Amino acid sequence: MSGSRCQTLYPFTGERHRQGLRFDAGEVLTVLQVPDGGWWEGQKEDGLRGWFPASYVQLLEKPGMVPPQPAEENQTSLLPPGWQSYLSPQGRRYYVNTTTNETTWERPNGSPRTPSSPGPQRNFQPTAVNGYHSSGTPVHQSEPVHMSLRKSTGDFQNPGSPSQGKKQSKESTITINCVTFPHPDTMPEQQLLKPTEWSYCDYFWADKKDPQGNGTVAGFEILLQKQLKGKQMQKEMSEFIRERIKIEEEYAKNLAKLSQNSLAAQEEGSLGEAWAQVKKSLADEAEVHLKFSSKLHSEVEKPLMNFRENFKKDMKKCDHHIADLRKQLASRYASVEKARKALTERQKDLEMKTQQLEIKLSNKTEEDIKKARRKSTQAGDDLMRCVDLYNQAQSKWFEEMVTTTLELERLEVERVEMIRQHLCQYTQLRHETDMFNQSTVEPVDQLLRKVDPAKDRELWVKEHKTGDIRPVDMEI
Repeated sequence: MSGSRCQTLYPFTGERHRQGLRFDAGEVLTVLQVPDGGWWEGQKEDGLRGWFPASYVQLLEKPGMVPPQPAEENQTSLLPPGWQSYLSPQGRRYYVNTTTNETTWERPNGSPRTPSSPGPQRNFQPTAVNGYHSSGTPVHQSEPVHMSLRKSTGDFQNPGSPSQGKKQSKESTITINCVTFPHPDTMPEQQLLKPTEWSYCDYFWADKKDPQGNGTVAGFEILLQKQLKGKQMQKEMSEFIRERIKIEEEYAKNLAKLSQNSLAAQEEGSLGEAWAQVKKSLADEAEVHLKFSSKLHSEVEKPLMNFRENFKKDMKKCDHHIADLRKQLASRYASVEKARKALTERQKDLEMKTQQLEIKLSNKTEEDIKKARRKSTQAGDDLMRCVDLYNQAQSKWFEEMVTTTLELERLEVERVEMIRQHLCQYTQLRHETDMFNQSTVEPVDQLLRKVDPAKDRELWVKEHKTGDIRPVDMEI
């Protein structure tokens, strides 16, 4: 694949990508790298290099060639007089009558025909990943070592036949909330962007009904809610650790206070030494728990609280950006429908005036037909422009959705890993505390094993004896 050439199908700004390669539709690139993940590295003819989505290009079979066309379309020398063939920005061949300005996708023949087609136009086919999204980009196809993409199989329609175009669009696509998806009954299941990974970027393109059934929730909003919930869980975990710290501090305070208690302070002998060590171990244990609470605060609670402090603010910005793109997409869709309706009306007007010409020939009717043909051509051009703007808006939304969902996925992995590491630190501190507590008890155990009542009695008697002569009986 490296070294192959490809033709760009859609413009790509690359603004949100550090090493993105900016290009317009119709440029030819040289492919340099094709790693997994759907992003390729390429080089423009001016030597500029960078990365771009594989879905924005179509591979050429041989370097320098244009997308293959049917054999008959290459025979431009056999076109009827006055006809010329051209390639659209998408690589589709269309034909223009230089005399009547008629434009059509169908190859004209030598027989006379009624002009029926304004400007070059296509029935756009959006991309869908696993049947869940659309961007005006080609459909994914899997290859052994990378994610390749190709154009949808939907045919380009003649704008002169709007009803046929609508029928085709209805059969192959479905529009939900101004986003165009492939129809599940006619389109094959599409390849995932990140197969086997259950990635966010593959499963949240459509909207979902809310639990009450009163409306819908955008897929991105569901992801955002999960992120905000994760942030809340992280906050609650830090509060849990804070309560644990309070318990440890109170426990250490009580232990220190108890170690100063004078109860049984007058116990003597080896047992008295053991008892004194018991009280001292309480003071040592209090110090251990105080250090444990201090480390919990600095090494667990504080990092949990500070991690992604501006997360909610950043997510709001991201949410607004995606929402704005959806609004723009809805506006473009409304423009397409309006332009489609206008084209239908112009075509009906042209058809009516053509019928009038067949009934009655007159210079006025011919002028009316020319005027109607110009308006129909303009309407077709307007529709093509609106569809292109819609596809660009949908493509931009698609690009931002992929980029943002992958970023949310990365942040979620980062959050879970951070919490895991700090909980491991918590258990490690607990283990160390238990070890220190055990060390405070060991001297007590040693002294308790040395307690010897007989020895203690000997020492005590030697210290407190009053005499070692026993009394005798009195004699009479």
